[in-house]
Amino acid sequence: MEQVINFDFKNKNKIKKIVAVMSGKGGVGKSTVTGLVATTLRNAGHSVGILDADITGPSIPKLFGVNKKKVFQTEEGLTTAETVTGIKVMSLNLLLENEDEPVIWRGPMLGSTVQQFHDDVVWGELDYLVIDLPPGTSDVTLTVLQQIKVDGIIVVSTPQDLVQLIVNKSIIMANRLETPIIGLVENMSYFMCDKCEEKHFLFGESHVKKVLDEYQLPLIAELPIDKTLVSLADEGRIELYPSTNLTFRDEFGKNLLSEIEKI
Repeated sequence: MEQVINFDFKNKNKIKKIVAVMSGKGGVGKSTVTGLVATTLRNAGHSVGILDADITGPSIPKLFGVNKKKVFQTEEGLTTAETVTGIKVMSLNLLLENEDEPVIWRGPMLGSTVQQFHDDVVWGELDYLVIDLPPGTSDVTLTVLQQIKVDGIIVVSTPQDLVQLIVNKSIIMANRLETPIIGLVENMSYFMCDKCEEKHFLFGESHVKKVLDEYQLPLIAELPIDKTLVSLADEGRIELYPSTNLTFRDEFGKNLLSEIEKI
């Protein structure tokens, strides 16, 4: 993206709630959780958009199968791509000629682009805008939490003790910036064996309870390693997952909606 967009159409958008999905490090499935959050909200009848703020590692378009679509600058602002269930998506990959092209930008440029994705995109009327933050507590995350009114954060973790240390940093950052934390999702918690039907904890004993107790946070879900979810994500059909896994739909969906309604 060579030119700076100088429109200001944010007053034309009517977004009721903004939810950010955050992780202290990469590789914990943050974008997948973002996709599941957006899909769950959409299945509950809400109008939903996803702002992919992970500028240097965008994966939202691929998860939803819109990575071959392009967005355009119009007189009203930047358009969005739309998924099969009507979720609006904005990601830098949708503006690039080649989605494999690396984005080699410094922090201020990254933050400015995310701000523009919020201000200059024609989101229209949304019940929820879900922001997929980059991993860590870097410039972009700081820009989002300081410049965009985020109503609540969902923190994503995995069971390892090292990850919990980094999760603490995310929680402390959110608290210092006075941004409410909706709850925590522990991803890759276990693997359910097809043959013995027992849970196998591949990453060892979970340490999530220590974090929840220390910061008085609710646990939204413990998500298993699921080959069906992996396959659907690879195929760009993540929106189908709730219909293939009733346990996920009932437990994750119920808990998520319950906690989000509190913000």
